[in-house]
Amino acid sequence: MAAGCARPGGGHEARWALPLRPPLCLACAVETLGDGSASLVRKKHVLSRLHDALAWQALPVVQLLAADERVCVHLIGTLFGMLHTVEDSGALDLFVEVLVRLVVELKSEKYLRCILDESQNELCKATTMRGSLPTFTLLGKLADAIPGFADVLVVEHSNLVDHLLMSLTYPNEGIKAAVCYLYGKLYSSPAGTERLSAHFEERLCGLLLNTLGRAQTKELQVNCLGLLKELLKSDHFISILMNNSKTEEESENPDFLEGENPLPLVLKKLLLTRDEMLQAASSHCVAAVLVHSPSRYAPAFIHADVPEFLFECLSCNSEILIWSVYCCLLLLTEERLFFSKCHTVYGIESLVRSLQDVLQLNNVELHKQGLLLFTEILKRQPVEIKLFTNRGVCIKAIDVLMETVNCPVLEVVVEAVRAVAAFLRKDHLNSPPVPYEELKKLLEAVLKRCADLSPPQSSKRHAGDLLFSVSQSHPANRNLSRVPQRQGQFLLNTLESFRNACRLAVEFQSDPVAQENAFTAPNSKSKDTLSNFSEFLLRICDSLCIPMVMNYLERAVSPSVMEVFISTLNTLFTVMPNMRNKFSKKLASSSFIQLTLELKARFCSVQSNPALNQACSSFLCSLCLSLYSATEQERTSSQEEQEMSELLQKGLPQLNYTIAESLLLLAETAAPFSLDQSLCSHQHCFILLLYFAYTLGDRFVPEAELFLAIRNFLLSAQDHGDCPPPYILRAALYLLAVCQDKGKALDLRSLCTIRRILDNLPDLSLVYVHCPLLLKFFLRYPELMGRFGHQVLQLWFSWGDCKQTETEEAAFGVSDQLNSANPLLPILKSNSSILLILLDLVCSSSVEVAWKVLMTLRTFLERNEDVLVCDLLRSQFLQILQQLLVESSSASLQANRNLPVLLSLLFLVQLRSEGVRELDSIDFKLLHQVSNLCGKCRPRDTDLLQPSLNFLYWSLHQTTPCSQQRAVAVLLSNVSLLELLQKVLERTWLRSPPSEPAYLSSEDALLCSGWLLVASLLLYQHRYNTEVHQRLSLDLTEVLNAVISRKKKPILLLVSIMQFLRAVLRQNFSSSLLVSVGQNTAQGATQPQPSSLQDAALHPLTMQQVFLLVVSLQNLLVHVQLQKDLLLSQAVVACLETLVEYLYVKDQDVALHVASQPWHRFLLFTLLSGGQKSFLQPEVLRLMTLFLRYQSSNIISQKEISEILQEAAEANLAELPEVTSRALHLFLCQIQSSHCQVEPAQSGTVQTLLERLLGQRSTCVKHQDIVASMLVKLWKPKDDLSAFKVQRAFGNC
Repeated sequence: MAAGCARPGGGHEARWALPLRPPLCLACAVETLGDGSASLVRKKHVLSRLHDALAWQALPVVQLLAADERVCVHLIGTLFGMLHTVEDSGALDLFVEVLVRLVVELKSEKYLRCILDESQNELCKATTMRGSLPTFTLLGKLADAIPGFADVLVVEHSNLVDHLLMSLTYPNEGIKAAVCYLYGKLYSSPAGTERLSAHFEERLCGLLLNTLGRAQTKELQVNCLGLLKELLKSDHFISILMNNSKTEEESENPDFLEGENPLPLVLKKLLLTRDEMLQAASSHCVAAVLVHSPSRYAPAFIHADVPEFLFECLSCNSEILIWSVYCCLLLLTEERLFFSKCHTVYGIESLVRSLQDVLQLNNVELHKQGLLLFTEILKRQPVEIKLFTNRGVCIKAIDVLMETVNCPVLEVVVEAVRAVAAFLRKDHLNSPPVPYEELKKLLEAVLKRCADLSPPQSSKRHAGDLLFSVSQSHPANRNLSRVPQRQGQFLLNTLESFRNACRLAVEFQSDPVAQENAFTAPNSKSKDTLSNFSEFLLRICDSLCIPMVMNYLERAVSPSVMEVFISTLNTLFTVMPNMRNKFSKKLASSSFIQLTLELKARFCSVQSNPALNQACSSFLCSLCLSLYSATEQERTSSQEEQEMSELLQKGLPQLNYTIAESLLLLAETAAPFSLDQSLCSHQHCFILLLYFAYTLGDRFVPEAELFLAIRNFLLSAQDHGDCPPPYILRAALYLLAVCQDKGKALDLRSLCTIRRILDNLPDLSLVYVHCPLLLKFFLRYPELMGRFGHQVLQLWFSWGDCKQTETEEAAFGVSDQLNSANPLLPILKSNSSILLILLDLVCSSSVEVAWKVLMTLRTFLERNEDVLVCDLLRSQFLQILQQLLVESSSASLQANRNLPVLLSLLFLVQLRSEGVRELDSIDFKLLHQVSNLCGKCRPRDTDLLQPSLNFLYWSLHQTTPCSQQRAVAVLLSNVSLLELLQKVLERTWLRSPPSEPAYLSSEDALLCSGWLLVASLLLYQHRYNTEVHQRLSLDLTEVLNAVISRKKKPILLLVSIMQFLRAVLRQNFSSSLLVSVGQNTAQGATQPQPSSLQDAALHPLTMQQVFLLVVSLQNLLVHVQLQKDLLLSQAVVACLETLVEYLYVKDQDVALHVASQPWHRFLLFTLLSGGQKSFLQPEVLRLMTLFLRYQSSNIISQKEISEILQEAAEANLAELPEVTSRALHLFLCQIQSSHCQVEPAQSGTVQTLLERLLGQRSTCVKHQDIVASMLVKLWKPKDDLSAFKVQRAFGNC
């Protein structure tokens, strides 16, 4: 026996041995398989060894069998024969597998045909179908393993197909499964598909559907579906399977589907199974049908309710099944019936839940497919059918979109943003309440994600400059060369989402239910409101959307992106109507007019990109109309706005020129008798765009070039006989005025042209713009000012803001700001003839205009010290005042608004006069008129009396003694004035204390002026012994109580009363003008007798009043230490000095007693313990001087004197304030005059300091001049501080 022989005594040659462990003799194996007496177990063992040999050592086996064809045929025949004799299923599978592998390895068609012949013979002689199962199984395996086997079977053994068809009718699902498998292989080959086409149409189609519909085993179901998938690759077979030969009426009838058991119902039945593999295969088949023609085949599946079961399958965990369902549903979305049958309404919740689950998986393609399906449903859902009937599902959908937007995979984010754009529809979100807060978070996430993908912006540049820089470096045909296409598409989708959100907000404006959250609790405020959402859209557009697009413009320009962006901005105009004007101004000031014009010139010429052209034209039209309503509030005309709208709508779509080309266009003239108005329309549109851009500071055209172009436009229009509409002339004049400084002065021809054009207007206000530069333009040229100056100034003040003076005060001290606040100021200074026009306006204009003119003159006087101008104004003011007084009766004086301003200006003119001067006839006339005016007023007429009393007061102080004496006589001869002052002063103790002591009301300011004027009259009446025609009567007790008790009196009122008290103390209460009465003194009664000798000596004061007054003054000084008020401290110290002087005259013992009070030393320590901690304080030095004068050694000692001298010697006297220098001078003089016991060295120090102070005072400006300049800087008419400045002047004199 040869080595490796499989059986004892085999005697086979060694070449039959196969290299296996243990060795296998191929000849013995063949003999064993053909031995009928061998057991099945032994044969299975041999087959197993042979299978291993073919699997691992196929080459030796093939070589042995190929060398001996007889043995090979015998082996194949033996194996084939055993297929029909062995009933063991395991052995059969092994026989089939070995036979298939053997044929495959032999690679010979001869053996293949041998098997086919044997199979055909076996099927023909088979008595029952059950025995044909192994044959069908073998054929199926061979077809699977050998590529050309199916073609050979169909072409050369076509009669086998008949046996396949008969086997499908046999009630054995195993046989049916094998047959279906083989059919599937046959139809997978092109030859099989062609030759078996008629076979399928005539015989197999219905049998297959019936078999699939009745299949019970999974094997049969799977094989049937496999065959079906192969068939569904052909549109012809699909047509047959879907019964497309039926009429259209029958196919649309749902009842037709029930009796025929067609494919949709069969596949729906498989979708009902719990087997995810069958469900996936079924959905694959559905997709295979639909992908050929959704419009033809989708209705059948929809009528069979297949979409309903597809949505139900989304609750599975199989990614393959979910993918298949997504594909089927995506194809179904192309059919309108899919939506009209409400399948999407039924399945949207399942889809949203599925997306939530899918996002937890790491399958990017599945994420994209699910989002794509969601997007298509959202986009195609009919408006009349609400998709989200449950608000909870809508919120879940937003959560899904939020999660996908934040996904790290850009491809998923792109699909998510598309879904967001489709989601933002009114019919998707009209289930109350609208989830505005969730939508805001979603939109913000989308915009931020898009912004994060863009590189940082290199610099902050205007929109037009960005586009210009891109246009220089990026050709139009490669506008995305430096930006990845995907990022550009992502930006486009993001902008579409934001645009849809803006449109959504606009649509909700007409829906009352969407305005507020109807479920908000009472007395609580909800954030879910349309107003908050709209405000959010504007805010995020400004903070994220616009910067993101500007960043994109630095690298590329895409017409599609810009079309969506511009249309979004256009929609935002209507999102919040109350913010429209503000939004339009911000866009215009950010160069969006220039940007849009550049876009039109670059992309929309030659009728290209019509969508972008329309978006840009609509945006510019809306922007201009919005700016018109925002900037022309005083003149807004519906007719003019309508004309402008028609002009822009007609002309903007054709205005696709560059800036340079448009400037040249302005100078062109249409041909004579031409009916073409396009040139004129283009010119007018461009001028309007320039006008609105320049009004908001976007000067994208060089001023010199624009100035020349506008001048040429006006000349051309005049030469051609055209008369542009007023709003075009208004824009042209404004542009001329704005560019005037950068252009040359207009020649006489241009000025005459402008004058002729303006003369033809019925009213100059039609072309007037309330702009400082336009005012300057008209006042610059005498040809224009002489003709239109009065009208322009009239319009300037008519349209001006009543609060202009506040702006001027805020800009005080900064010349540029001041000139911008009131441009008339520098013009008035350079051209005094304008003053005459202004003064004429005061007389000829309305009360409102006259008041504004007076306020402007007041500002001019505050900032200029031209005495000649003041003299001119004084004479004019006299005429105006006389006119106002003649035209106004006594009853109407209080209603005249201009009179108080005029009186304030009179006072300001006085303050502007330098030094002391003689009063002329005009001054005395003014003094007479003002004093008479005061006599006609009531004490409560503060607006009139306040400036009048200030004027009278300053008239007494700013003149020579001769004029002063005459002025006092004029005032004291006016009985009505004195009676009024009597009533004004009596209101001091009748006033109610204010809540804030430091607050000075208008009434308190009037009281201050009244007390100061009476004090001055007392002083000068006593000095000049002027005749008195009416005496003033005041209760001395009330006056003293006003200082002693204070009762929250304002500081300035206390200072004024103390000035009056100083005046009466200096005259020892004996004045021809004043009668002092006691509190209990009635008219005609006797004065009360003093209670003591000291009271008699101090009469009309009492010792108690004196001490109370001293204590009150001490307390006020302590208050000064806290408030740091120099005026109050000076007034208190002066009053204390005058009081002690009065006491010294009346009773020296009382005076010395008062001056030596121990509390004075405590007062000094309190003043020295403040922030400065220095003796060189004016109030400290004056108190020291007072105590030295009255030898109060217990108050001030030699030590304090030495410390003061030492500190003064070390100080830089030149840096001391003037009031401190004067106080130090008085202190040093007092030391010399009182012969204090000082050391010789200290005496020398005193003399040296006096010499230094004398030299310092000689170089100082006069004190009166300092007071006057301070008043000019700080004075403000109709202000509570006016009395304060007047009192300061009086207190320091």
